[in-house]
Amino acid sequence: MRQFVAIVTNAFMELIRQPVFLLLMSSSAVFSVFLASLPYFGFGEEPKLVKDSVLAVMLLAGLLGAVLCASASLAREIRTGTALAVLAKPVGRGQFLVGKYLGIALALTLLTYVNLLACLLATRLAYDAYGDTDWLGLGAFVAAFVIAYAMAAFSNYFLRRPFVSDAVLACAIMATVSFIGINFLDKSGKVQAFAMGIDWRMIKAAWLVLFALWILAGVALLCSTRLEMISSLAICSGVFLLGLMSEYIFGRAGGTWWANVLSAIVPNWQLFWVADALKEGKGIPWNYLGTAFGYAAAYVAAALAGAMALFQDRELS
Repeated sequence: MRQFVAIVTNAFMELIRQPVFLLLMSSSAVFSVFLASLPYFGFGEEPKLVKDSVLAVMLLAGLLGAVLCASASLAREIRTGTALAVLAKPVGRGQFLVGKYLGIALALTLLTYVNLLACLLATRLAYDAYGDTDWLGLGAFVAAFVIAYAMAAFSNYFLRRPFVSDAVLACAIMATVSFIGINFLDKSGKVQAFAMGIDWRMIKAAWLVLFALWILAGVALLCSTRLEMISSLAICSGVFLLGLMSEYIFGRAGGTWWANVLSAIVPNWQLFWVADALKEGKGIPWNYLGTAFGYAAAYVAAALAGAMALFQDRELS
C-alpha cells in the first residue's frame, strides 16, 4: 500500500512540476474571467453566453491537460526507462498503471478547481447591455496570479524550491483567497453580503465536466501505453468530437447492432454538458450527478482494463 501511495503522490507532483500545466491552469482561469468582462450585446442573453463560454474553456483546458498529463506520466517514463526502474521493485504493472491514473485524476481535479473559481466569479462579473465591467473583481483576480508567481519566484530564489510546483499550489491558494475577498465587495469596492450574484449551480456543472475529464484521462492513459503525445492527442480529440455527435450519428442508425456497440464504446459527452439547464433556470439533481459518476466510473474502469491489457506485454527495456 505504501508503494501505491508513493506512486500516486509522485505522479501528481511530477505533473504539477510541468511548466505547461502551470500555463494551462493560469491562462484558462484568467481567460474565463476575462470573457465575463467583455460586452456581448446578446439581447439579454449575456449571462448565458458567459456560462457557456467558461464551461467550454474548462472542458477544453481539461482535454489538453488530460492528454499532456497522461503522456508526461506514462509515455515519457516508458521512453526514458523510468517505468522499468520502478517496475524492477516489488510493484506490479497494474498497481503502477492505476497509481499513475489516480495521480493524473488528482492533477485534473486541481486544474478544474481553479477553473471553477474563475467560472463562479465569471457568473458574478457578467453583465448585460445596461451594466459595465467590474474592473475591481477582474483586477483582483489577475493580481492573485501575479502574486502567486511572485511567491514561487521568492521560494525558488531564496529557498531553492522548484518554481513550477510552488507556483501551481500558490495559484490555487491565491485564487481561493482572491475569490473570497472579491465576493465581499461590490463593483465600487463597498462591503456587501458574501457572494451576491454568484450562480452556485456552476459547482454541479463543474462536477459533470470533471467526470468527463476523468474519462478523457482514462482514454489518454490507454493511448499512452503504446503511443506518444501527438498521436494520443489526435485520438483523444477524435474521441471527443465523435462523442459530441454520438447521439446524432448512432441514433440515425435505427438501433442496429453495430450502432449499439459503438454507442457503448464512444462516450456520450452530452450527458456531462448541462449548459441548457442552467439557461432555463433549472437545477441539477443529485441523483443525476450520481448516475453520471457511475457512468464515468464504469468507463474509466473499462479504459484502465484495456490499458492494463496493452501494458502487460509492453517491452520496457
